Parts: sequence; structure tokens; C-alpha cells
Amino acid sequence: MTSVCPRIRQRQHGLTLVELMVALAIGSFLIIGAVQIYNQSREAFVVNESIARVQETAQFAMDTIESDLRMASNWGRNSRALAVEGRSLAEDANPLGLSVPTDCGNSWALDLALAIDGNNNTYALGCASSGTAQTNSDVVTIRRASVLPAPLEPGRVQIQSTRVQGLLFDDGAMPSEFSPADSATHNLLVHSYYVAQTSDLMPGVPTLRRKTLTVDGGAPVIRDQEVAHGVENIQLQLGVDINQDNAVDRYVNPGGNSIYDPNATNYIPGARVIAARLWLVVRGVTPEVGITDTRTYKPGDVNLGEPNDNFRRMQVSKTILLRNARI
Repeated sequence: MTSVCPRIRQRQHGLTLVELMVALAIGSFLIIGAVQIYNQSREAFVVNESIARVQETAQFAMDTIESDLRMASNWGRNSRALAVEGRSLAEDANPLGLSVPTDCGNSWALDLALAIDGNNNTYALGCASSGTAQTNSDVVTIRRASVLPAPLEPGRVQIQSTRVQGLLFDDGAMPSEFSPADSATHNLLVHSYYVAQTSDLMPGVPTLRRKTLTVDGGAPVIRDQEVAHGVENIQLQLGVDINQDNAVDRYVNPGGNSIYDPNATNYIPGARVIAARLWLVVRGVTPEVGITDTRTYKPGDVNLGEPNDNFRRMQVSKTILLRNARI
């Protein structure tokens, strides 16, 4: 019987050098293509993630301030600041002698007639900012009551209110002239938003901060809180209704000798802030290779020019109606 193994071995052949080179060339092209696709996908992911982070920061910062602005002029069961006893008056910043801190100004906590106010393109609060305040950026101050009723708490500034009147107190005891049946207790909330040039968590990154009235150890204090890092500028304009028809007649910058301030010399009687325009400029926390920001940013009444750096930015704006300011 003849063996077939030698014949099988005779029919087996290896790859020629030409075939091997062709195979290597095809494999190299496939590998190069796969690497290019990977690099492009990675670059697209990095860009999309950077854009998403800036958008998330802008959305969070805008939502935080907007929720405050919408509830401005809410004093519990009514929206009439002039009916709240104990608010700051032109001749007396603290008529009831409440234990309120005056770090940010004698009337900072109790000037309820100005539910929304601020400083235009400067930091002018009496209390020091955390680090250096951003230049050409506004300060936005909002005063209101908490949305939900709050338990009595000694040391916290609270408002007892009915449908027609209110009273500020801080001793944790319900004022005797009010009845639990037709009144409610709310906490007084005061926030001043501003931009600092550096963050506590990320040095060198601008951040949105706020001064807030709170309580510590049974006494009211003012805390400085970091809200959102990456916010580079904040601008505010207030929509004022002059003729009490629930429509904005003009937009003005906050602070100064304004027509909506009852204590200002050019105050227009009956003028009320019923809307607010808010601008934010937000940037990424780290520079990006391959981009140069040459866009001109003009939020509100300020021209910030062209950054000409490698940070990604976006400018957002919103007009907010104040639900408690309308007649």
C-alpha cells in the first residue's frame, strides 16, 4: 500500500515575498484607518464633553439665580413689602432692633422695598468679597421669603404674615398680634450673587458666589458660598413698570440713583420692578488645544472684548418675569 503523505506534502506551498508584502500593506492601511477613526472619535468626544460641561455650568447657574428672581417680592402670604413692619426705612435701617448682621451694609438684610437690587459693573457691598471680585461684573441682590412655611427658630430672621400685613422677628416666638389660624411663618432669604476671579476648589478659575443670610449658633450670620465655578461674568437689567399696567416700560441697570428705589431722589412713585434680564458668560475650567476664542462678548451694558485665549466659552441670557411683583 502506497503512502499519500509525501504527495500531500508536495502540494503544500508557503507565501511568496510579494504576497507577504501585499498582505502587510493591506493590514497597515486597515490599522492606520482604524487609528484615525479612533483619534477622530476621541477628539469629538473631548470636544462634546467640553461643550457639555460649559452648558451644564451655565444651566445650573442660570437656574439657581432664576429660582431666586422669580420668587422676589414674596413675603409669605402677601407680596406687599411696604406692609412688612421691621423693614429698613430711609431714616432707620433697623427700626425693630433685630439682631441682623451689618457686614454687607446697614440695610442689606432688611431693605425689603428693594426685593431686587445690585451694583452695576462693580462690587460695592460693604462686606469683602472672597478673593478679588471680577471687574466689569454686576452684583445681584435678591430679598424674599422662603416658599414653604418654616418652623419657629430662635436667631433666624423670620416673617409672620397674613394676606394684608407682615412682621419681621428673630426671637423664635410668634408675634402676639398674629394668630396661627390666619398667618404663616417664613424664613427671610437674602442673597447677593457676584463673580470672584478664583475658585476655592479650582484656583485660577472664576466662580459664581453669593453672600447669604443664614443662622449659626443661634444667631444670624452672612455666609459666602461658592455656587458654580467657571462663571466669568454676570449682568442684570431690571424691567420697570412705571404706570402700573403690568407691562415693562423701560429696562434699567441696578444700583445707583434708580427710578425704582423709594429712597432715591429720582424715584418715580409707583414704579415697580416686574421683570429681570440676566446674562451669564461661562468658560471652561481648562484651556483646550486647537481653539482660540476670538468672539466679542457683550452681555448687558458691558463690552468684554475678545478673550483671545484657549478657553471655551458661551454666553447665555434670559428674561425672567417676577410672579409676585404684578398687581
